[in-house]
Amino acid sequence: MKMGLRAQFPIQFRVLPPPRNEKILAAESPFCYNLVMPKSDTIVERLGEVLQKSLKRIDPSGRLAEYGVWPIWNDLVGDIIARNAQPEKIRNGTLFVKVSSHVWMQQLQYMKDTITDKVNEKLGREVVKNIFFYVGEVTTTIPEISPKDKVPVAKPAAELCEDVLQPVKDAEIRRALNRLFAAHARRRKA
Repeated sequence: MKMGLRAQFPIQFRVLPPPRNEKILAAESPFCYNLVMPKSDTIVERLGEVLQKSLKRIDPSGRLAEYGVWPIWNDLVGDIIARNAQPEKIRNGTLFVKVSSHVWMQQLQYMKDTITDKVNEKLGREVVKNIFFYVGEVTTTIPEISPKDKVPVAKPAAELCEDVLQPVKDAEIRRALNRLFAAHARRRKA
């Protein structure tokens, strides 16, 4: 059995004539429609019910806790890691972190449990259950290390060899150590 539109919807349509002082264009309809809700069910009450159901379904408190990872990430992992790894998204307890290279991805795999524990401890509840690392372009606001703050690079083997062998008085021992250092340097290069 088919029901009419008026029976299906509680909204009543009332046709109002156009305002008296305004001209009506040929393309416009000569009537305006005004929606009238039944007195027992106001729009505010119905909107409140819809919002309440929606908020229960999406659970905003859990989602807000998940997004708490971003503000604490840089302080939690430190500047060096933050320059090379940044969180991108979180889904169902899995934090997806973009890293700058495969080397960083491998290194952070070893630190995954520690990072997970630190994040959850800082947030006060278990938000991150797993971390998934993937390689991509990392963008961050952390400035690069200036050249004066970088750790000095080790001296080349030849300079190190001369510094170490200088106090050795015996020429034969000095030659043997020199050959040993040279062989070690060749193996390191290979």
